[in-house]
Amino acid sequence: MVSDQLTDSAAIAKALQIHPWNVSVEEAKAIQARLASQVSRSNGISGQPRYVVGTDISGPDADGLVRSAAVVMRLPDLSVLEVKCAYGKPGFPYVPGLLSFREAPLVISALERLNTAPDLVLADGHGLAHPRRFGLACHLGLLTGLPTIGCAKSILLGTHGALDTEPGAWSPLEDNGEVIGAALRTKKRVSPMYVSIGHKADLPTALRWVLASCAGYRMPEPTRLAHQAAAGRLQERDPR
Repeated sequence: MVSDQLTDSAAIAKALQIHPWNVSVEEAKAIQARLASQVSRSNGISGQPRYVVGTDISGPDADGLVRSAAVVMRLPDLSVLEVKCAYGKPGFPYVPGLLSFREAPLVISALERLNTAPDLVLADGHGLAHPRRFGLACHLGLLTGLPTIGCAKSILLGTHGALDTEPGAWSPLEDNGEVIGAALRTKKRVSPMYVSIGHKADLPTALRWVLASCAGYRMPEPTRLAHQAAAGRLQERDPR
């Protein structure tokens, strides 16, 4: 099972070698453009996923350290199974559109500490809804080999139509006539989330599992709790 590689440090190390990380801004953009063609936009989620993992990362502290977090939840009841964090200094500057070069290695560090092999990743960030169609969710999907969905709180690019006020309402997010994601209402009369394919998922499937991962808040529970863990407000937990 491909998700087993998350518990294999050697497999993770090999995955991180898909490209160099100590690169210039222009080199990073070229890598994104090249890897975008490897993203699968077809559904790779078979049946009912058992475990979904949400990921997020904190801002840097006074010493430049950040905390990345991975929270595994069971589906469909959304009970918390495991919480793991990792710490490190970003190896790439903050550049809009290139956040995956800053965040992906740190998120992978949290994921590889998991004892549970997840079936699906919800990443706090964009996937195809990105200028080069290769946001953080796409990067994580290629690195882990897992179905991955991007869930962002703001638009990086694209436009969408008006949404009904009820949860589940959605509108395609388009850029120059291409559907790159969707604006999805996850809570009544609250601003939508912006959902896009990361890897091994189609858009209807992505919307389905984001909604299935919500529990009355704007953010899906896995990424909401990962945000809390990254901020130090949720303690680490081993699977029971």
